[in-house]
Amino acid sequence: MEKPRQGFWGLWNISFGFFGIQIGFALQNANMSRIFQSLGESLDNLTVLWIAAPLTGLLVQPIIGHMSDRTWLGKLGRRRPYFLAGSIMASLALFIMPLSPALWVAAVMLWILDAAINVSMEPFRAFVGDMLRKDQHTVGYSLQTAFIGAGAVVGSIFPWALDQFGVANEVVGGGIPDTVKYSFWFGGLVYLLSVLWTVFTTQEYSPDQLRAFDTDGHEDAQSTVRALAARSQTSAFVWIGAGLLVAALVELSGLEKEMFLLAALLATYGLASIIAIQLAKSGRGNNMLSDIVGDFSGMPDIMKKLALTQFFSWSALFIMWIYTTPVVAQYAFGSNDPNSAAYNEGGNWVGILFAVYNGVAALAALFLLPTMAQRFGKVRTHMICLLAGSAGFAAFLFIREPQILLFAEIGIGIAWASILAMPYAILASSLPQQKLGIYMGLFNVFIVVPQLLVATAMGTVLKHFFPTEPIWTMAFAAIVMALAALAMLRIKETPN
Repeated sequence: MEKPRQGFWGLWNISFGFFGIQIGFALQNANMSRIFQSLGESLDNLTVLWIAAPLTGLLVQPIIGHMSDRTWLGKLGRRRPYFLAGSIMASLALFIMPLSPALWVAAVMLWILDAAINVSMEPFRAFVGDMLRKDQHTVGYSLQTAFIGAGAVVGSIFPWALDQFGVANEVVGGGIPDTVKYSFWFGGLVYLLSVLWTVFTTQEYSPDQLRAFDTDGHEDAQSTVRALAARSQTSAFVWIGAGLLVAALVELSGLEKEMFLLAALLATYGLASIIAIQLAKSGRGNNMLSDIVGDFSGMPDIMKKLALTQFFSWSALFIMWIYTTPVVAQYAFGSNDPNSAAYNEGGNWVGILFAVYNGVAALAALFLLPTMAQRFGKVRTHMICLLAGSAGFAAFLFIREPQILLFAEIGIGIAWASILAMPYAILASSLPQQKLGIYMGLFNVFIVVPQLLVATAMGTVLKHFFPTEPIWTMAFAAIVMALAALAMLRIKETPN
């Protein structure tokens, strides 16, 4: 059996929830550094506070993917329960965040907000694969990207728009301005309503229907456990050894203590692997830990190759989200004082820049990506778009006029559109249907691991080598985005 072809409104309803999710995500990305600095945090400590976001994704997304593969709540479905729960949590966090009286409260709310966004976001990737036939995957993920871009435009531009209407954009003596507060409250409401739209306008296929649609056949449910039971524990000890090595380097070289987090993650995964393998060998492998470790170690070859591209491209994006505000405020508006009018004007302009690259992404997803993918294939399309993003980051090194920086965002927007669509379109057509959730969750590990690396290492690099010159973070972003493009040379195009 083949899934029915979805018409325009079917495609619309499947992805509309991402419009609200991305408003919340954009408000977080464009304003959290500003909130932290408004509450008294220094520039070189921003990455420490941003660790919450990728660490939460690393823990939440594989778990939610695993659980959603095994969920069926009748009329509520398989993935939609997670959309709904995540949207309620995120809306509450968006309301509370700008009311934070102290830095630690804002940091905790960022952790809760990112956990909620991940609970909503991860099943949406698998949801598109569940609902669409293979020959509609590119258009499905492209339309989802268009909603992401549109939501991000609204979320990014909202503080600036409120400022134009006379809402206070600075607080005498420091604090979170009203433009940010009202934007977060608006974002929380739209987040919830847009997800509810998808929940109430779609009907998921039952597990029996999905098995009938899976023309490639489905894996034996115990195949992962059997493969895990046959594995040696040598690789697990290698992970632990890598963690200990990183910890030793931090201690001996005097690197920032946040690098201990990376060491702890490596060692923890090694320990989890030992436990999972032992459970599988003893016949007790029917558990979440064994399934996740087994699926991670036995991921399809196409995922392994795309993982390298994801690692580099998301490293560049995370550098941009953390440092664009201080870079633009210092080099285009002439201020590095978070409480100054010039700095806050620069913060608002960053919202405009982010709105532009997201607007470009929305248009590229609708009109450019499907055409390019049809002509050049999904793999080459992704490579070309990533190179455009690299050029956009490099432009920050030379442009000092705020308005001209808008042109740099065009290349970044094209790359962003492709990053949100092409890897998932490639994967969804290549993965077993019954494990789409867990594989999408594990694939996102290669999004959050580079973010953790940037969050722990970039602050160290900036503090020791460029303590007053954050512009060089954009050079790093340009280089790693180019490496992401080159990594696509390892992947061969496969027909639908």
